Amino acid sequence: MEAQGIAVAEAVGLPFSLKRVRIKGAMRLLPARLQIHVPPERLLRSVESNKPLAPPWPRLVISIGRRSVPIALAIKRAASAFGLHIQNPRVPPELFDLVAAPVHDNFEGRNVITTFGAVHSVTGPRLADAAKGFAVQLDSLPHPHVTVLLGGESQAFSFPPEDAASFGAKLARLAHENGASLLVTPSGRTSPEALAALSAAIKDVPHIVWDGTGDNPYFAFLALADAIVATEDSVNMVTEAAGTDKPVYVQRLKGNSRRLARFHTLMQERGATRPFTGRLEAWTYAPINDTEVVASAIRRALGLDTEA
Repeated sequence: MEAQGIAVAEAVGLPFSLKRVRIKGAMRLLPARLQIHVPPERLLRSVESNKPLAPPWPRLVISIGRRSVPIALAIKRAASAFGLHIQNPRVPPELFDLVAAPVHDNFEGRNVITTFGAVHSVTGPRLADAAKGFAVQLDSLPHPHVTVLLGGESQAFSFPPEDAASFGAKLARLAHENGASLLVTPSGRTSPEALAALSAAIKDVPHIVWDGTGDNPYFAFLALADAIVATEDSVNMVTEAAGTDKPVYVQRLKGNSRRLARFHTLMQERGATRPFTGRLEAWTYAPINDTEVVASAIRRALGLDTEA
């Protein structure tokens, strides 16, 4: 979620501060739909934040996730700021100045921008810059480079070690059959046991598995990939992968989510992704990134293009 908010903030071009917030104390007992009616000053006294929520107030408030909605609206009112919410806020959209909701959220309104997948910060310049730091390390690995983006446990999906081992075996066969190498990067949802099981399954083919130390190679692996395989649990990972215009395969996990199923159907219809069957194919599509659409709407509303 943070990555989406940061992507829009960077694209808008204003200096920004990231604040991780949550309601504390007795106020937590009040449902979010009622918290939005609490006077801003009172609600903000019940907020725990990694950084103080106090003047000088911001010109722009970007929030994401339904739990942040009452807090973002309180800051917006206290600051008379422009408010953007990313994803379905589960409140009337008119409470914000702008809502950016992915098409699979099925959320509409006069001030709602419908994005295709998640907003993200995968751009040509960013990928080129990221590739510089890792190109030499990967120079000895054979092409094609297949980047593997691992998710894991969530409310809707699970990724136990036995499934990770099976997925790894399928990746190893692909590498053997195509003379390929594997560039694997886990996420915070990938359990150590699942990562170890997958790593053991691919030990006999050329590969790199990021172990969590040093610089995160995520964007470099996207930049240097010839094809990308991502687990289905993350809208972010799949949309970011589809921002590269490279073939993107989606690996099924145990579990189900109607919302994510709709997202994956739309991505396949768009021509960006295909289910991972263990084979490499070639196809083209227009990169998916609606971040600038959202950012430009904010800049126009704030008069930033005129200021520039």
